[in-house]
Amino acid sequence: MSRLPDLEALAIFAKVAETQSFSGAADSLSLSKATVSKAVTRLEQQLQTTLLHRTSRRFALTDTGRNLAARAAHMLAEAEGAVSEALDMSVTPRGLVRLAAPMSFGMAYVAPALPEFLATNPDISIDLHLADEVIDLVGGGFDCALRIAALPDSSLTARKLRPVKRALVASPSYLAQRGRPTHPNDLNRHACLCYAYMPTPDIWRFSNAAGEEVVVRPQGPLRANNSDALTASLCAGLGIFPQPDFIYWKDVASGHLETVMTDWSLPPIALHLVAPSSGPRPARVTALMDYLADRFSKPLWPGDTVGR
Repeated sequence: MSRLPDLEALAIFAKVAETQSFSGAADSLSLSKATVSKAVTRLEQQLQTTLLHRTSRRFALTDTGRNLAARAAHMLAEAEGAVSEALDMSVTPRGLVRLAAPMSFGMAYVAPALPEFLATNPDISIDLHLADEVIDLVGGGFDCALRIAALPDSSLTARKLRPVKRALVASPSYLAQRGRPTHPNDLNRHACLCYAYMPTPDIWRFSNAAGEEVVVRPQGPLRANNSDALTASLCAGLGIFPQPDFIYWKDVASGHLETVMTDWSLPPIALHLVAPSSGPRPARVTALMDYLADRFSKPLWPGDTVGR
C-alpha cells in the first residue's frame, strides 16, 4: 500500500456513495462513467477489499464501503470548503499579508500608513517585519516587501515608487572644526561614518555632472547596520555620512545638519515594492501593494518634490 492515499479515488467514491450511481457521480463531477468506475476499482485494489456490490438492478455498499464512504464524504466536504475559501480569498481582500520593510523607513513611514489601510480593509491583517538586511521573500514566506536599493535582476517583480536621494551631511560644529569638503578626495581627511548595508560599505563612489568618477575608501569611528542609528553621532559632530533624504530632511530643516558637496552624487537608489513573481496574487496582497504604491508615490515630508 502506498503511503499517500488516493485522494482522487476517495473523492469519486464519496460521490458514488452519495448518488448511489456511477452515472450520477460522473454527471456530478463532470467525468466519464468509465473514469468513475476505474477510480473505484483502483481504490478497491489499493485497499484489497470490495467496497460495493453492483449489478444492473442493484447497488449496495459493503460494511467497509459504508465506513469508508462516511469518512470520504467528510474529506470531500472539507476539501471543497478549503477550495471555496481559497477562491474567495483570492478575489476578496481578506486574510493575512506578510510585509517586510527597511527599519528606518518602516518606522517613520510604513507603520504610520497602516492604520488607514486596516481601517478601510477590516478583513485584512498585516504581519510587518522591519529589518535593513535583504529578506528572502520566498524562503521567509513574505507576500511583498519595500526595498531601498539599486535592484539587481532577480526572480521578483518590482515596482519603482520613488527615487531616494542621498546627500553628504554633517553638523555645523563638525564642519567648523574639520572644514567643508568640496571634492570626494577631501573625504580622506574626514571622519566618515559607515552604514553596514550599503552595497559597498567600504567604498563610496561619487560622480558629477561632468562625468568625473571618484572612489573613496571611508575611514571613521562608527559603523552601524541602520542608517538612522548614525543620526545622533552626526548631530553630535562625530563625522560625516551620505544619509538618505527621508532621514536627513528634518535635521537639515532644523539646522542640526548641513548638506555638503552637493555637486557630487552617489549611485542612484530608489524605493521599490517587490513581490514573488510566481502564480496569481491574492486580492489582499494586491490591495496592500496598491495602497503602498499610491501612498509612497506622493510627497512624504515638507519640501518633498516626489509626485509634484
